[in-house]
Amino acid sequence: MGEKYTNIGLLVIRTGIGAMFIYHGLPKIMGGMNTWGELGKAMGSVGIPVMPHFWGFMAAFSEVFGGISLITGILFRPFCGLLVIDMIVASAMHLRGGQGLMVASHAIEVGIVFLGLLISGPGKYRIGKF
Repeated sequence: MGEKYTNIGLLVIRTGIGAMFIYHGLPKIMGGMNTWGELGKAMGSVGIPVMPHFWGFMAAFSEVFGGISLITGILFRPFCGLLVIDMIVASAMHLRGGQGLMVASHAIEVGIVFLGLLISGPGKYRIGKF
């Protein structure tokens, strides 16, 4: 099999993870200022306690539009980079909040997937070229 199915495998990963991140991010982006403020407090876990509403919106934006980007391939690498950062912050929040590795593991695992996709690119089945 080898490389013959690599592009199909990337498409399956991209569409599945992309759809789940749209689903995961939509309530956050539609939650408005209160939701964004709460989400943005996670930036304090990485030493940035200012502008929580902005950072919360950016996290929600990254998840929804990053999911769309994963599916279409449009602006693929920039959004993968944003999603890696989003997952680093989520991991740090869980770990520094005392929730432990079991709770942080999902964000760590998905962050690794996004890093791998950032490196590999979307494959040939995509709409966007960037």
